Amino acid sequence: MNMNEWISQVRRGIVEYSILLLLKQNKRYGYEFTTLLSKWQILSVTEGTLYPLLRRLSKEKYIESFWQESASGPPRKYYMLTPLGEELLEEMSGEWKNLVDAIQQIDQLEQTEEKP
Repeated sequence: MNMNEWISQVRRGIVEYSILLLLKQNKRYGYEFTTLLSKWQILSVTEGTLYPLLRRLSKEKYIESFWQESASGPPRKYYMLTPLGEELLEEMSGEWKNLVDAIQQIDQLEQTEEKP
């Protein structure tokens, strides 16, 4: 496996988690996600990745959408977390913390192990 494949696999779940985290803060429209996530190159997404993910999350009832007029152009489709989405995000946050803790422990273990 090369580095690009590894990064691609890791990013899939993290991008979904990031979108839910952004929705926890505020309702958002599609282009807003691409703009916000582009601040971190590793989380940057294209519309071809973003919109199928938003449709899937909507179909699974984790988010819902609505149209709202925009002062600077056509109406925008906004997304927000549902109660089920809030539960999922809480579970994901717990698992993320567990994962980060485990990786940090593994990294520290290597530093404290005796070398032959």
